[in-house]
Amino acid sequence: MNVLSFVRGLALGVALWGALGCSFAAPPTTAPTPLQPIAKLDLPRYMGTWYELGRYPNRFQRHCVGGTSATYAVQPDASVRVTNRCRNASGGIDEAVGQARRTGEPDGATLQVRFAPAWLSWLPFVWGTYWVVDLDANYQLAIVSEPSREYLWVLSRTPQVTPATWAAVSQRLSQLGFDPQRVVRDGP
Repeated sequence: MNVLSFVRGLALGVALWGALGCSFAAPPTTAPTPLQPIAKLDLPRYMGTWYELGRYPNRFQRHCVGGTSATYAVQPDASVRVTNRCRNASGGIDEAVGQARRTGEPDGATLQVRFAPAWLSWLPFVWGTYWVVDLDANYQLAIVSEPSREYLWVLSRTPQVTPATWAAVSQRLSQLGFDPQRVVRDGP
């Protein structure tokens, strides 16, 4: 066998394996539609305490074992004070205080949040994206995320909801392109 025959055979083999590999490959998955915030957020009505029902796992809440809440309060400069609390494994309460500011439309549901010190607020990377992507008409249940869907929080005005309500929330998460199986439920 000469080198030219070997190369032709190798090329034919690679082409056949490539064709076979393509025929056995999984069908392409459909990407979810781009995530959109809700059209309008009545910020004063959104203020107050929200309890975390569930979230996608994230590095900054690793220490939280339950009792997670976020309290929002409009400040005189129109920014929002954000106070996040959760119970840690030793039974203590961890608290982080930050600031949120609206972005986009004056009544839009896109905000940026930072928990870094105020003197670092000029740095763009200290601000995280916070989009309200679903909210019931009574402002009792909210789904919060950001464009890539990497982060997710399911919030309620009450620390617990009925199984039927959670089932409806899970269905809504699926409709929005989230994986309800990834959601870590907040402990009591």
